[in-house]
Amino acid sequence: MPGEPLPTENRYIVPALAQGLGILSLFGGDRRSFTAPEIAKELSLPRTTVFRLLQTLQSMDYVRCEEDTRRFSLGPALLNRGFEYLASLDMVEVAQPILQRLRDETGLSSHMAIREGCEIIYVSRFPARSTIASSVNIGTRFPVHATIMGRMTIFEMSDRELAELFRDQPLKRFTKHTPTTLKALKALLAQDRKLGYATSEAFFEAGVSAVAAPVRDGTGRVVAAINVTAVNAHIEEQDMHGSLKEAVLAAAAEISRWLYRTASVETASQVGGT
Repeated sequence: MPGEPLPTENRYIVPALAQGLGILSLFGGDRRSFTAPEIAKELSLPRTTVFRLLQTLQSMDYVRCEEDTRRFSLGPALLNRGFEYLASLDMVEVAQPILQRLRDETGLSSHMAIREGCEIIYVSRFPARSTIASSVNIGTRFPVHATIMGRMTIFEMSDRELAELFRDQPLKRFTKHTPTTLKALKALLAQDRKLGYATSEAFFEAGVSAVAAPVRDGTGRVVAAINVTAVNAHIEEQDMHGSLKEAVLAAAAEISRWLYRTASVETASQVGGT
């Protein structure tokens, strides 16, 4: 019969709680407000049940009601908790589901790294399922100048910043592709700036191909880099500069958007607390 809770195999389900959450789940996108009869129709619940649920949610500030129209919308309690959740997310937490999806879409291992001095540190990793996975682990360190992930973290640095970072020290060679002078590194960084991403065919390690892109915070500053890597598998150049590049750039942009949102939430909460 309409309004009866759906049958479930889980005897621990609380129907009233499920119905209340069902009301909250209606709101989103263009659907910002409902009348009680509209909610009853949407959820196939008796109006008396919806009335009691709305009164409970309203008493706890999870919904609010416009007296003149009798339309209900999300209340400050729910919105504040959403903001608090966003503000509590750190960069790695934000990136995890996006990197996992990037791995699943491309079939390649995906990673995130941050820079610490002249090294990058891997802080997130989703190994490939169908191919040989990369051997790096969370906490693995690589030199900034010798990896495309590293270059993505410094490619917008000024000449002065680069000079301060490397202090005219010789750059260690790892492969024939490794820049061993600051001048050679700057030439690669100039190419990276033009593209907005970087690709690698055995640039740092034989048999490893990769595509990397920068991640930005709420101010637009590069704070990390992500990549996808293929081990002992040739990737056509048109794919590296085509579908793979697009997937990596899209993932980096999504992480950056989330970091912008969390920064905005933190700023709003600081302003509201003053």
